[in-house]
Parts: sequence; C-alpha cells; structure tokens
Amino acid sequence: MTKISRNDPCWCGSGKKYKKCHMESDLQNVTHPPASMKPPKGIKIKTPEQIEGIRRSCRLTSEILDMVASQIREGITTDEINTWVHEYTIKHGAKPAPLHYNGYPKSVCTSINNVICHGIPDDTVLKDGDIINVDVTCILEGYYGDASRMFMIGSPSPVARRLVDVSLECMKLGIAEVRPYTDFGRIGHVIEKHAADNGFSVVRDYGGHGIGINFHEEPHVHHYDVGYRGLAMFPGMIFTIEPMINQGKYQTRLLADDWTAVTADGLLSAQWEHTLCVTENGVEILTA
Repeated sequence: MTKISRNDPCWCGSGKKYKKCHMESDLQNVTHPPASMKPPKGIKIKTPEQIEGIRRSCRLTSEILDMVASQIREGITTDEINTWVHEYTIKHGAKPAPLHYNGYPKSVCTSINNVICHGIPDDTVLKDGDIINVDVTCILEGYYGDASRMFMIGSPSPVARRLVDVSLECMKLGIAEVRPYTDFGRIGHVIEKHAADNGFSVVRDYGGHGIGINFHEEPHVHHYDVGYRGLAMFPGMIFTIEPMINQGKYQTRLLADDWTAVTADGLLSAQWEHTLCVTENGVEILTA
C-alpha cells in the first residue's frame, strides 16, 4: 500500500475519509509479517557487529550528557558547554559529529527557550528560568550515537516545566511503538495526539532519522501524524526519535546563520532524543 494521508479517501473504496475508516486498524501493530514484507530499499539493516559498535558510541553519548547534567547551571555560557562536550569526547577516543558537519562550527547543539534545534554555542549566559536542550552526537570507532536532553535552569515557569515534561512523555510514547513490523506511522500518531491533548504542537520541519554508519540515514521519522506510511520496522534498523514540541504553533523560522531553528511565534520549544534499535522482540534504547 502506498502512503496515504488522513484526509484522503480510504483505500477500501468506502467513500469515507481514511481517518474515519481504516486508519486506526492500519496503524495497529503487525505481529506476523506477510511473506512478501521485506526491509525497504535504502534503509540499512545493521549487522550484530555494527550494532555493538553503535551501542558503544551511544553509551559514550549518554555518558557525555550525564557529565553535562552534573555541571550545567545558571551563570555558565553555552560555549562552556561546548568545551565540556568537546574535551570529554576527545578524551574518550571519539570525535564530536556536529563539528564541521556541513559547516556547523561547534561540537554540540545548545537550544534555549524558543530555539527548537541546532542552536550554536556562543557567549550566551544561562539564566534563571531558562530551559535548554543539549544535543550530543559522537563518532566512536566509526560508529555514531545521538541523544539530547532538556535541562531546566533555576525555576522555569509552570508552562515551561509542563512543556519539558510533555515532550519527554511524547518521546517515550513514540519509543513504545517501536517493534518489528509495526508501521512507522504509529510513532507520529501517538506523539501528536499526546502533544495536542496537552495543548501543544509538534514541529513538522524536522524529524528523527536513521543513524549508525552515517550521521543521517534513511528513514526520516515523522513526529506528527501522517497516517499509514506503508513503511515497516525491521530488526536491525537503528534510528532516532526526537520530537520537538512547541508551546504555540508548530511553524518554524531559520535564523541568518542557516542553522538555528526557532519557533515562528517566539514561544517555547522542548525536545528529547534517543537512538533506538529494533530487536526481534521490541526495542533497545541504545542511548539509555
């Protein structure tokens, strides 16, 4: 079945919109794949050896974020965070993947308040009430690990705290849908529903991605509801889930540096990210 949007006519010919007909049943998990179901072309199915290498890189990525968590506080600059991440990464025999990637000038992304993603570290000082996403990707022995976490500085507003919490819940709900032969559309379906139920929106211009051998691989992972994609998960697939949840509208704006993405309405945004491996029975969170 080809990709179908929620407002398209249903494939069954009923004349109803897809969302009113077969969408829910199509999005349910497939526990036994048909014999014709094969891994999609262009998506790398990792070998056990590759998975172990990616697992080691993801473990280091998680350790780097633990280190940041132990030191981040009011009064430090995002450039200081960049120095911590860069030095820790190099010390442990790895390379920071963002550095010089398509011209990106730093070793980590630091996205504060209304910055959605790809914020460039500089002399900005963290102040009481800020929320900040720190996004770390390292390359260890040729393998990539990618994760990000939110940090709350001092005493953020109630809405900021709720946004951080809901964005974490959205990621966890998306991860809970990862298992063999499930359609990738499940991920965005549950994430957008939970965000909307809490009065928030999901960024559409950026999403998760395959990773492991390269920084960005197929497939693209939608965090909003695109319906049934006709794209199934298979054991050995490795990709990120990293929903960006906005306080206001989902639209984005790119700053003049061609990297920093901010909310179009100036309101807050929050994001969490893990790298995941589809297993024979479910999912392994490699950056846990």
